[in-house]
Amino acid sequence: MTDASMVRDRTAIAGIGTTEYVRNIGRSELETALDAIGLALDDAGLTAREVDGIFKIDTPGEESNSELEIARNLGVANLRAWGGAGYGGGAACAPVVLATMAVATGMASVAVAVRARNRGSGGRPWARTGARVPGLAAFEIPYGLVSPVQQLAILARRYMHEFGATSEDFARVSVVQRAHAGRNPRACFRDPITVDDVLNSRMIADPLHLLDCSLETDGACAVIVTSAERARDLRRPPVYISGIAQGMGPRHYMMNGLGYREDPFDMPPLYAARDVYAAAGMGPQDIDVALLYDVFSPMVLWQLEAYGFCRRGEAAGFVRDGRIAWPGGDLPVNTHGGSISEAYVHGFNHVLEGVRQLRGESTCQVEGADVALVAAAAVVPTSALILRR
Repeated sequence: MTDASMVRDRTAIAGIGTTEYVRNIGRSELETALDAIGLALDDAGLTAREVDGIFKIDTPGEESNSELEIARNLGVANLRAWGGAGYGGGAACAPVVLATMAVATGMASVAVAVRARNRGSGGRPWARTGARVPGLAAFEIPYGLVSPVQQLAILARRYMHEFGATSEDFARVSVVQRAHAGRNPRACFRDPITVDDVLNSRMIADPLHLLDCSLETDGACAVIVTSAERARDLRRPPVYISGIAQGMGPRHYMMNGLGYREDPFDMPPLYAARDVYAAAGMGPQDIDVALLYDVFSPMVLWQLEAYGFCRRGEAAGFVRDGRIAWPGGDLPVNTHGGSISEAYVHGFNHVLEGVRQLRGESTCQVEGADVALVAAAAVVPTSALILRR
């Protein structure tokens, strides 16, 4: 195993920025990326001329920006490091991982990590699926596994069968996160909901209801990564990047895994969890707040188990006991409302909430929060961060 501890606390997030989150923002993804980056630079007290690294989520068909376009329009003097990470929500933390490595190794001094997406107004990628599909998709799409919700639904049903989880258990995740979003002025959905509201909402793909699903929104988020030493002299308190990781695991197939490997719950976050904890020199017991990818509510349960907060099959009880709720839970999760209630920006907005928590600026502030875990999607090649005050 590679020793990622060599970058521990050598870099910091010095600034964050976000646009509004709406269904139709009325601006291009390039414009919103520049808006978010400008706000993040201002938050840090830095200028565009000082940026020399740009990293972003780069999933084919779902990202219209290039690092070149961003750099040119931003006014970057010389871009010395750049890159994109694929696999959609699995890359939610990856731009920060790449920025961290670039700064820690001296390839960049001020790196931007950004995600801009017009998902609300730009349509759904799978709507462009053709009548003929190649490769592995030929074994899925013709049989109804076209969109992520359909692919995840069968895995959710398998989880229910194996571990006794119920639709009510999934619904509780949505209810808790909506309660958190109710305090967050950035959140798209803030009205409280109940378990019955979730169960009575329209069925999208059995067993997942409408309110088990993430939003479809436009918006952009950016963070500024620089050296820990430099960050201490900037405008805002630094948030140190203690652990970084990416993971895929053996014999991985995108999204569902059923029919492709013996254990469908041998998921990428099991491997990212091992590595991110080792990199930070920490364990689950050190985490004060968790920002877990939540494109659909069951994914929160799978990550609670993968990152060691409970054993396999126990996450439903963990949620049922109120342990992920703020302020009473011992591990508040997605205190901004997450992708289910704040906005869906491929999970990148979770990174910003981790920073707010460690700055003491969250609308659901965890008292004494010193360490935050940010985790990307569970069912695709994934990424993770551990941040500390």
